[in-house]
Amino acid sequence: MRKKNRRQTFEQVEVIDAGAKGKSVGKAPDGRVIFLSNAVPGDVVDVMTTKKRKAYFEGMATHFHSLSPKRTEPQCEHFGVCGGCKWQNMAYEHQLSFKQREVENNLKRIGHLELPETSPILGSKEQYFYRNKMEFSFSNSRWLTQAEINSETDINDRNALGFHIPGMWDKILDIKKCHLQQDPSNAIRLKTKNFAQQNGLSFFNPRKQEGLLRTLMIRTASTGEIMVLVQFYEDNLEQRELLLSHLKENFPGITALLYVINSKQNDTIYDQEVVCYSGRDHIVEEMEGLQFKINAKSFYQTNSKQAYELYKVTRDFANLSGNEVVYDLYTGTGTIAQFVAKKAKKVIGVESVPEAIEDAKANAKHNNITNAEFYVGDMKNVFNQSFVALHGKPDIIITDPPRDGMHKDVVEQLLQVSPEKIVYVSCNSATQARDLALMKEMYKVAKVQPVDMFPQTHHVENVVLLEKRV
Repeated sequence: MRKKNRRQTFEQVEVIDAGAKGKSVGKAPDGRVIFLSNAVPGDVVDVMTTKKRKAYFEGMATHFHSLSPKRTEPQCEHFGVCGGCKWQNMAYEHQLSFKQREVENNLKRIGHLELPETSPILGSKEQYFYRNKMEFSFSNSRWLTQAEINSETDINDRNALGFHIPGMWDKILDIKKCHLQQDPSNAIRLKTKNFAQQNGLSFFNPRKQEGLLRTLMIRTASTGEIMVLVQFYEDNLEQRELLLSHLKENFPGITALLYVINSKQNDTIYDQEVVCYSGRDHIVEEMEGLQFKINAKSFYQTNSKQAYELYKVTRDFANLSGNEVVYDLYTGTGTIAQFVAKKAKKVIGVESVPEAIEDAKANAKHNNITNAEFYVGDMKNVFNQSFVALHGKPDIIITDPPRDGMHKDVVEQLLQVSPEKIVYVSCNSATQARDLALMKEMYKVAKVQPVDMFPQTHHVENVVLLEKRV
């Protein structure tokens, strides 16, 4: 039988760095790394280990001997329990510094790339209330605080509307105020929960797979438009109408009030019918005069203002003159493609999600963009020599893949097509570095620009310009 890990205690550990997934890093006496979830670089702490591996420990700081000058006071009362904003206790300028260093380290250590001087990371002017999309879960067995557990009193109110506790799929933290999405997000969430409780609407139980209310999604746009989608597990017309009419009456500013009835085991809505209860079935986002229809299933960057900065960097790196054929791989709803279209001869967007391509075509038509075409299919299958022969050899390729990066067949096809420039936008500089390493014999890294889309977290976007070697 496998022996159970015994917890160890290390005293006076200096926290020396920030590591992957928002954890900080210290060193055990034997030289092994300790990953800590509740400390800031510069703290000196006692550590109790929670996991032991051959090359590292995981643990928690149990006593703080001295606090780091990099610290700041978290704004959110849920910090430390909610897993959403793990860096709230670190001052923003230090968050940016660690993100910049992570990008550079990944490109050098994973990609073994020769880098030009990296441009300073573009920080976000808004460090709170910057997200345009939030999803909250209902539960009738909410996460109890330590104070509630220690009180040893009977707790009758177990309903919650909030976020999953990290690593616990069936436990929901009830959120009083979230600092990620602007008003009226908090008001809508709280009004929904209170009305449901007052009127006996049942909250979902994920273990038993029962209950009326499952999830609440709120999307906001820079235009001021608001989308609210309530996901019901049970099909109860009377109770559904009761809640939705209440939201319509109390929040007349809601542009799109939608619902889904989903009795599957998982709560994803991409294979579900979305019903419009009131208003439109979409909201409109705007950028440089371009308008983008966002429906319940649409992908759109969740920080609208920083998305604009990210797209400007992408366009600047492409440095279009108006005569180029541009391919936009993993185009999503075609936002980048349309953003660069006015400076290109032709733009070809490719995406695997059919609904996203439908949105891209509709948005291009609405924006009177006639030089952008969009095609749907698995990238490694669609993006081939026949496709290139049909649509023309690209002068520039823009690629913005998901976190896993590009399939090796796509990288191979990029090398065969061999455009003069490649602009690689990534939300994961580790997989970006892996892909760039496969192309470094043909392409050199000409520019690197990190962009912070998600303050208070460890996540960072990065844009790299590749130029063909002479």
